[in-house]
Amino acid sequence: MELIRPDIRIDFVGKMKMALIASLIMIVISIASIIAHGGLNLGIEFVGGAVVQVRFQKETSVELIRRALGPIHLENSIIQQLGNQEVVIRSSGAAINLKNLSKEVVDALDSAFGKGATEIRKVEVIGPKIGKDLTNKALSAIIFSWIGMLIYIAWRFEFRYAVGGILALVHDTIITIGALSLMNKEFTLTIVAALLTIIGYSINDTIVIFDRIRETSRKNIRQSLETIINDSVSQTLSRTILTSLTVFMVLVILFFLGGEVLHDFAFALLVGVIVGSYSTVFIASPIVLVWEKIMPSKMKRK
Repeated sequence: MELIRPDIRIDFVGKMKMALIASLIMIVISIASIIAHGGLNLGIEFVGGAVVQVRFQKETSVELIRRALGPIHLENSIIQQLGNQEVVIRSSGAAINLKNLSKEVVDALDSAFGKGATEIRKVEVIGPKIGKDLTNKALSAIIFSWIGMLIYIAWRFEFRYAVGGILALVHDTIITIGALSLMNKEFTLTIVAALLTIIGYSINDTIVIFDRIRETSRKNIRQSLETIINDSVSQTLSRTILTSLTVFMVLVILFFLGGEVLHDFAFALLVGVIVGSYSTVFIASPIVLVWEKIMPSKMKRK
């Protein structure tokens, strides 16, 4: 199935300046949003806190649960519903006494709903030191994934391709984080997993185009790199759209029907897939062209 005929040629390189301006605007908005919010809305995994999973005997509203948690100062906690009778209560370490947390929650809920009306299914406590360690590990995971991709692409292709691919990944990551900041969504380990997924997805599409550019360059040595890039991107555009559209449809279903637990994860992936598909076409390949103009390859010099 082909949405776009392979013989169609679109001038992607000619739109490079417009794409660069659009990307710079999105990056500036992303960074401005993070600064305006005083940083990311970090989850308890990074700042320390507690997660309590509670099962009720009958369906209970979030508002009633907040009121019940008022006496132990947990009324401002994030409360997520898991079905009709189960909730997850998340609270930062700054707002609570982590010692005897389980007993305090049980006493507060028993007082409001009656003894035996609730059951504590899980209690997880993360101290500030562990939160800091998780923050460092999350940052390391993202940065090392970039470095690993850089080394692989430089070895598999050329260094100019590696630069284009990695800058496109940094572009995707910043804009996705910026979208999360604009929506004031919580930045958790689940979001870190989403970012790593986006990095893998985006680089896969980029490598497909790079491979086509390399093949076309070897067959048509006398053609300009601009023409080769336009031809290669046009030839793989149908595949890129079909792949992105398939993933996008699945993520839309997850976003609307996956429940509150998967909502932020699906949102991050939705943004990442859209931005990643855009950067594959308009960012990664044009950067290869810019690099070629600054530092021509050996074949070009010959």
